[in-house]
Amino acid sequence: MKTLTIIIFSGFFSLSSTLASAGLLEDKNCGSCHRLNAEETEKSFTGPNLHYAGNKFQPKWLSEFLKNPEIIRPGGFINNPGFLKGDSESQPPHPSFPEEEANAMAAELMGLKITKQTSVTTEPLSKGQRAKIKYQFERTFSCISCHQSLNLAGKVRGGISGPSLVNAGNRLQADWVADWLSTPETYTRKGRMPHYKMDPVTLIQFTRFLMMLKKENIK
Repeated sequence: MKTLTIIIFSGFFSLSSTLASAGLLEDKNCGSCHRLNAEETEKSFTGPNLHYAGNKFQPKWLSEFLKNPEIIRPGGFINNPGFLKGDSESQPPHPSFPEEEANAMAAELMGLKITKQTSVTTEPLSKGQRAKIKYQFERTFSCISCHQSLNLAGKVRGGISGPSLVNAGNRLQADWVADWLSTPETYTRKGRMPHYKMDPVTLIQFTRFLMMLKKENIK
């Protein structure tokens, strides 16, 4: 009987802990800037959608971002007054959180998913493949006109109207990248991302190229 009581109370406290962290995004009023539910289609948000955060982000990066926020969109989010101005002062700073809260919020965000993605390999491209995809990234599809990335020399270059891809390999999940490139409308109905028609091989190589872009490779 004593053992059963301990088990019951143990389960109760475990459940209480789960419930306490489950509403942390709500407690921090994250929904005032970010879409946390796919059904919230009528409201306009000043921050990027997070209702598919569990599909998009890597948990380690997400936790670190919440502890030490950094600018991902140099030109500002499209609904913010600083959009395309490149003026970080016109963008309200993202709040930072202590480690315990950041980890709990990251865990909750990782539970927000809308699709089951196909597994994509993250094996690095060969030097020749990388040069080919880099050319397509910059010339064929003109991705660099909106996104910052790293050239073959490890230098940052590119536009600021879209989110920076300089650290894409640490920030994004490869499966999400492939889905986003092929069907961006799955994640956002009204977006500025073009719908590119890539053959399957190019799509996977593009994804692998983006996953090679990491801050530690900046020179």
